[in-house]
Amino acid sequence: MTELLQLETVSRRDFVLGASAVAALTAFLPLGSNSAQAKASWQDAMKTVIGDAKPADGRIKVILPEIAENGNTVPFSLAVESPMTDKDYAKAVHIFASGIPRPDVASFNFSPLSGKAEAASRMRLGRTQDIIAVAEMSDGKFYMAKRTVKVTIGGCGG
Repeated sequence: MTELLQLETVSRRDFVLGASAVAALTAFLPLGSNSAQAKASWQDAMKTVIGDAKPADGRIKVILPEIAENGNTVPFSLAVESPMTDKDYAKAVHIFASGIPRPDVASFNFSPLSGKAEAASRMRLGRTQDIIAVAEMSDGKFYMAKRTVKVTIGGCGG
């Protein structure tokens, strides 16, 4: 004989109560990673990208304002000196910020078909801090540039 599974029907009221309980409990759970990861330094974040490699200075240019009057939208642009050929090109550029809870701000990926290794965007900075850009080249080498951005609050130094 074939045994049939008997499914218990759930009333709409029981379903709503259960869903409400789950929603209430998830409000108290941390979002994303644990607090130890949320307070990671930019050096730790950079190490996850480049490992034990020692980045050299040069080949990457980062353009940021010296003073950002509005930390909510700090514009930046970057460019890597690279011929962008099949054998020699910039694979990626990673941007880190020293004074925010999640220091890995952005990563831009390139290929020889990109033509140029250039990008521009905006980031949010709550206070004065260093911005670090690391270029990853196709030959496995890394290049780094660092700039300090002073974020003013209401026109005052911050």
